[in-house]
Amino acid sequence: MISVSGLTFSYKGAPGPALNGVSLTVPEASVYGLLGPSGSGKSTTQKILMGLLVGFGGTATVFGEAPAHSGRSFYERIGVSFELPALYGRLTARENLALFAALFADAPLSPDTVLDMVDLRDAADQRIETFSKGMKMRLNLARALLNDPPLLFLDEPTTGQDPARARTTRHLIARLRDRGKTVFLTTHNMSEAAEICDTVGFLVDGRIALEGRPAELMAQFGKPELVATARRNGALTTEHFAMEGLAGNAAFQDLLQTGDIVSLHTREASLDDIFVAVAGGGK
Repeated sequence: MISVSGLTFSYKGAPGPALNGVSLTVPEASVYGLLGPSGSGKSTTQKILMGLLVGFGGTATVFGEAPAHSGRSFYERIGVSFELPALYGRLTARENLALFAALFADAPLSPDTVLDMVDLRDAADQRIETFSKGMKMRLNLARALLNDPPLLFLDEPTTGQDPARARTTRHLIARLRDRGKTVFLTTHNMSEAAEICDTVGFLVDGRIALEGRPAELMAQFGKPELVATARRNGALTTEHFAMEGLAGNAAFQDLLQTGDIVSLHTREASLDDIFVAVAGGGK
């Protein structure tokens, strides 16, 4: 669906390149998460893939074609949800969607259908100027779904949403993937990326510094140790044990004999840990 090789780009007057040899591939029916600190080139990459920036080096194809040369038909096949919603405040949610649907040659999903998908049907006749930021973000996503596109570009899709709404949005993204849609996602929410992305790429200083499946990366960066939570004298305590030589570890054996074990699990790195290791904490 997306193929990028040796992508470079520099903004006029900038001290260095925004992109410095980015290469990545996104297969159909998958969710790719582009992660990285602010200023690492995530938005620049998205703009090139959406045909909004030209004058870059290397190659970038979407649907097997260069986005900037694909014409109007290209925009009929993608959906875009920006981090900052672009909506008309004095119009209702339904009126906004009807307006944007009219821009497409074919928008097979009705405003009410996409409002149902993002759980905003009850607010269909409410003016956008009264919406919270989270509601605007959900409506922004609904707008991206009107043309039922095979490819979605989502930028921080759960910004401003409470945990329950954010979970609903993540489940929607997973269902879209299961229906054969491809999602190119940028986010600073590492737990979100770990949950819904098939592959993540860490973009640092204009390059993909690390790429892989979240579970595999977390196992790779995790420490080989066992974390035991037990109840001792009525209080919960957590202890860490090296996996090597565990059977002969006297402290662990004592815990098994005298402690009320609540949980045992191996320690994995989180994507937050990997982000800090790869990007140095970000900006």
